[in-house]
Amino acid sequence: MRHRTLLLAGLLACPGAVAAQAIETGFLDRSISLDKVEYVYQVYVPRAYRPSEEWPVILFLHGAGERGDDGLFQTQVGLGSAIRANPERWPAIAVFPQAPEEMTWQGTPGRVAMAALDATLQEFRVDESRVYLTGLSLGGNGTWYLAYSHADRFAALVAICSFVEAFPGFPRFIPESSTDPYSTLAASVADVPVWIVHGDADEVVPVEESRRMAAALEEAGADVRYEELPGVGHNAWDPAYASEELAVWLFSQQRQ
Repeated sequence: MRHRTLLLAGLLACPGAVAAQAIETGFLDRSISLDKVEYVYQVYVPRAYRPSEEWPVILFLHGAGERGDDGLFQTQVGLGSAIRANPERWPAIAVFPQAPEEMTWQGTPGRVAMAALDATLQEFRVDESRVYLTGLSLGGNGTWYLAYSHADRFAALVAICSFVEAFPGFPRFIPESSTDPYSTLAASVADVPVWIVHGDADEVVPVEESRRMAAALEEAGADVRYEELPGVGHNAWDPAYASEELAVWLFSQQRQ
């Protein structure tokens, strides 16, 4: 009992020790208000996080199947699963916004994603030269959309089973005046290193979407890596985010 009393007295005498113990880590609930509407999302904070050092940040955009308003499901597929499986491979703060049902990442959901990112940059000690953007399927399209709109914000992009041209029900974000949306997009993001992953057996998003985007980026002189997974269908995200090589590459990128 005397030991516990002395320990408490020591903590009270050293407020910094109390603050250090109070650091929240793991997947944390967060919310933001945009146009008087509240949106919930999650932020992953590594267990080793300390505000005495700067941390890289990843903005993750989920696919169509994780849309909703629970603020949780988007961490169950893709990057969130990879972090849970190999947390040591992902020493970064990760932001997980959620797009509402029946919506894409264009318009309001994209604004919410960027607002969640900005809130995270303010709440935690981060390295703003190492902010990364990644997404899968619908989120891959969102990755291209946000990169097209905010290319100067990101140090690198990872687009998985993504698409640029509009599918039925998915609006086009490249101006209609553009006769080659892939080249138009490539010109906008040519200064940002990109890693593209797609399964060659994908029956949901044609692999040609990623092939054409990778070719346009190469033509624009961009730093692009294109990885086509033989025999893999639409779920290219599990092998992509399980790749240690991809994670090492990502964290080596830094915006000048």
